[in-house]
Amino acid sequence: MTIQHPHGHHHQQGRHNDHQQSHEPAMAETLDLDALLLRGHLQEIFDWTARHQPAPATIMDLGAGTGTGTLGLLRTFPQARVAAVDQSEFMLARLALAVAEQQQSHRVDTLQVDLDAAWPELADVDLMWAASSMHHMSDPAAILNRIAATLAPEGVLVVVEMDALPHHLPRDLGFGVPGLEQRLHDAAALAGWNAHPDWTPAILESGMEIAEQRTFAYNTSENPELIARNAQTFLSRMRSSLEGTLSPEDLATMEQLLDPRSPRALTKRTDLSMRGSRTVWAARPGR
Repeated sequence: MTIQHPHGHHHQQGRHNDHQQSHEPAMAETLDLDALLLRGHLQEIFDWTARHQPAPATIMDLGAGTGTGTLGLLRTFPQARVAAVDQSEFMLARLALAVAEQQQSHRVDTLQVDLDAAWPELADVDLMWAASSMHHMSDPAAILNRIAATLAPEGVLVVVEMDALPHHLPRDLGFGVPGLEQRLHDAAALAGWNAHPDWTPAILESGMEIAEQRTFAYNTSENPELIARNAQTFLSRMRSSLEGTLSPEDLATMEQLLDPRSPRALTKRTDLSMRGSRTVWAARPGR
């Protein structure tokens, strides 16, 4: 696989501004905690991918973030080389560190590029991996056309999307108004968080064929300390982003949950879990 690094630093859809940069450390922590908590769930998806593409030599990870997908792909396909693509210098630095810690740097090329503005000069890629990234593209149809043109004749595209934001809390916390987390999710949905379509029509319009579509659910209460940390990071982001849309009662409840000194703090609860699901599409170039 020959990679030509694009010149300059591209930022996807112009969204890589100071506001986004200030949120990147919290987002990175959430991604890394997800990888630890959902390792088994994510490995299910990697193993499913291997049934569609058993031995890829070249892989492109689109929107690689802190490297959850890259590391899982390296683990699942020990002979493969991965091009990890992201528009964020911060995320790619985290990814490079994680890859180095696993002594896998020789198998990974990092590319900082806005895929809406440029495309790496790759050809005959065996596996394209796009996890929670396609819905960030300003023109997904154009990206899918580029993917179709970049895949090897027997290559596979795998698109992964969260069906909804993860749940951590019980419906009734024992204080406040029951149903807080669902109201947070509803407000996030109205704000466009994690919004994505059914990718089947767009994939078909690109000339590719759907090999399989499947939903993978997860529900874990293992590692309660990590779940509490994950909930703390995630709910803190929601509070800061959605503060203007939440009721005073819900804000007061969140303050108690997020204050480590409060007797009602997340870190003191024993009823937290992590629940959700992902839908995955596998597609091949049209015959």
